[in-house]
Amino acid sequence: MPRIAILQPFIPHYREEFFSLLSKDNNEVEIYVYEQYEKSRQDGFSLAETPVSHIASFTLFGLLFYNPLPLLRSNADTIVAMFLFSHVSTWFLLLTQFIHHKRIILWGQGISVKRYLQEEVRPDWKLKSMLSLADGAWIYMRKEANQWKKIFPRKSIVALNNTLSNISKMTSYEPDCSKEALKEKYGITEEVILLFCARFANQYRRADLLIETIQNLDPEHYGFIIIGEGPFKPDFSAYRNVYNYNAVYDETFKRELFAVADVYFQPGWVGLSIVEAMAYGKPVFTFKRGAETKQCVEYSYIQHGVNGLIFESIDECIATISSISNDEIARLGNNAKTLAIKELSVEQMVSNATSIL
Repeated sequence: MPRIAILQPFIPHYREEFFSLLSKDNNEVEIYVYEQYEKSRQDGFSLAETPVSHIASFTLFGLLFYNPLPLLRSNADTIVAMFLFSHVSTWFLLLTQFIHHKRIILWGQGISVKRYLQEEVRPDWKLKSMLSLADGAWIYMRKEANQWKKIFPRKSIVALNNTLSNISKMTSYEPDCSKEALKEKYGITEEVILLFCARFANQYRRADLLIETIQNLDPEHYGFIIIGEGPFKPDFSAYRNVYNYNAVYDETFKRELFAVADVYFQPGWVGLSIVEAMAYGKPVFTFKRGAETKQCVEYSYIQHGVNGLIFESIDECIATISSISNDEIARLGNNAKTLAIKELSVEQMVSNATSIL
C-alpha cells in the first residue's frame, strides 16, 4: 500500500473530495500544511474539513522555508511537494534523497502563469533543475505535462486534469423550476445573461474588459450576474443590467444563478472557475492569452468554437456576442458539459495521480 505525505499551503474546499478519494484508494495519506487557517480565510478561501498536520514555516525575501522534519519522520515512502522553486526546503529534500531515500513527486502547474508566453517556449531553468532531481511530477494540465515529458521522457510525469470537488453534482444538477421562474425570482429581465464568478484578487481578471463589454452591449437585451469580491472589484452600481453579488457560499443559491445564466464570461485569468461553469453546461467566453491578458493553465480546456469562444479583441467580443444565436450558445454549452462529464471527474483526477505512485 503506497504511503504518501503531501505538502500544501492549506486545503481549500474544492480539493476536499480529491484528498478523500485519494485516501480511500488503498493509499495511506498524510497531509501537511504550512499556512495558518486565519491567513487562508483572509485571502478569501473557503477551507475544507480534511484532517491535516501543521508544520512551521516562514518567508524571507520571497523564499519559503518550512520544517521538513515531519515529512521525513512520517511513515510515507513518497513525499508530494509543491512544484515551486521558491520553496527552499523542497530543494533540501531533493538534494538529500541519497540520505532519506524517500521518493519525491512535485505537484503544480509546471509553468508561471505570469510568464507563460516565455516559458511555453523555454521552460524556467530553476523548475527544470528541480524536476531533474525529483522522481516524478503531478502537473495540473495535459499541455504543460507534455512539455515536461519531452524534456524528461523517462520520468514519471502525469497530467491530473485539474478539477473541483462535487463535479458530478454540478453536471447532474437540474433546477426545481424553469429558467423564466428563476429570472422572476431574482428580478432579472434581460433575455441573455452572462455570468462572471471569480474573486477580484488582482488586475489580471481584466475587469476593465468586463466593464467595457457591459457598456457596449444592449442593456435591454443583455444582463450580467457578477459573483465575487476582492480589492480589484469595480463599482457596478451604475449599470441597471448588472446583478451584483459578493462571495456566494450557499450552493443552492449559486446553482440557481448558474441556471439563470446562458454564458460564463471571464475576460482574463480564467482558472478552475471555468470547470464549474462547464459542469453546469455554460460555454466559456474569454480573451486570447497574450502579454496584456494572462490566463491560468485551465485555459486549455476551452476549445474555440467547440465549448466556448476566445476573442482577439473587444470589438470582436461585442460583435460576436451581439450576433450569436441562442441555438449556438446551447450547442457550445452542451459540449462544455460533455467535457466535464467525460474528463473532469475527481475520480479521474485521483486515478491519474495514483498512476505514477
